[in-house]
Amino acid sequence: MDNAVHARRRSSRLIAAVFGALAAGAFAFPAGALAAPGYSAGQLAAASDTVERSGVAGIAWHTDAASGHVVVTADSTVSDAAIAKLKQSGAVRVERTAGVFSPLLSAGAAIYGGQYRCSLGFNVVSGSTYYFLTAGHCGAVASTWYTNSGHTTLIGSNVGYTFPGSDYALVRYSNTSLSHPGGYTVADAYVGEAVKRTGSTTGTHSGTVTALNATVRYSGSPGGTVRGLIQTTVCAEGGDSGGPLYDGTKALGLTSGGSGNCTSGGTTFFQPARAAASHFGVTIY
Repeated sequence: MDNAVHARRRSSRLIAAVFGALAAGAFAFPAGALAAPGYSAGQLAAASDTVERSGVAGIAWHTDAASGHVVVTADSTVSDAAIAKLKQSGAVRVERTAGVFSPLLSAGAAIYGGQYRCSLGFNVVSGSTYYFLTAGHCGAVASTWYTNSGHTTLIGSNVGYTFPGSDYALVRYSNTSLSHPGGYTVADAYVGEAVKRTGSTTGTHSGTVTALNATVRYSGSPGGTVRGLIQTTVCAEGGDSGGPLYDGTKALGLTSGGSGNCTSGGTTFFQPARAAASHFGVTIY
């Protein structure tokens, strides 16, 4: 047998061995080898700090441990140049949303203070004294609240509020003729949870929790950065601020702000109810 025949046979055996190895998985890529790179906890913390220091308004961000990225949601006011600034770190992933992130404050029913309208969140109690929780940015613009726009039926006055940083306020009932029903127990939201929100402008709408511990920098007035928020797909509009986020009888949060509307949809953020109740030393009931 000549050398050419030997060479052809060796080549055939080599090809067969290669295909056999591939079939057996010997040359298979490791699982996730082509996936986007993840980043360490330290890199993610540094990336989050960079987003915080950027000063870009109209954004919300949270750390997604599952994908190993800091996810930034940018509203319609954020320019391409600002997007490029945010994406200087590979650990940052930017997503766009329609509308403008702003506190959902409106002049207009439910609880009225000054020239503004907000929504009552959850009734709470401490000892024998009754209060309710609402948004802190509502407390920042009005100190006394009424049931009507003519300010003829008093509800009560602020005990305290925090905004920005957090977004909650506590109002004490001073009108003994008003009822303050309960039926809720404080609970913590989780990603993927189906939730509902009720507000004085748009009524009740449903959606899903998409992130926890989100930070948002609101545009408009009052503006500012709020941390530790629940991010959702539930729609909301001006005047819905302070209204409750819940799952059945579980009290989850207070409407803080967001973008979009209940015609086209949007992103809405909520102050966790547990943090608000704990801050004021009251119990949701």
